[in-house]
Amino acid sequence: MSFDLASLKYDANGLIPAIAQDHATGEVLMLAWMNAESLARTIATGQVTYWSRSRNAFWAKGETSGHVQRLIELRFDCDRDCLLMQVDQAGPACHTNRRSCFYTVVENGEEKITADPM
Repeated sequence: MSFDLASLKYDANGLIPAIAQDHATGEVLMLAWMNAESLARTIATGQVTYWSRSRNAFWAKGETSGHVQRLIELRFDCDRDCLLMQVDQAGPACHTNRRSCFYTVVENGEEKITADPM
């Protein structure tokens, strides 16, 4: 069965959340947004491309930092409204220079930083 980008459920702004996960370790690296065109570019090139809501522009992960994400596998959930991408991450995924954007834990009502910048 051929995959149809239009079969996904995008929000009112034409966006769908996309979770990037390290293909080797399973670590969740980040969450960003994609539209149909950024997803099409990702599938065509193998380099993950997001839609930047703040810049209102395409954002090929790593185009300025060199910390590219290479797509290994693309999945979507049962509602077809969220993407999960298994990626090969070069360098840190987070703009804070950490491996993952999810480096803050809440324990007993307190925030705890679990990772230093790389």
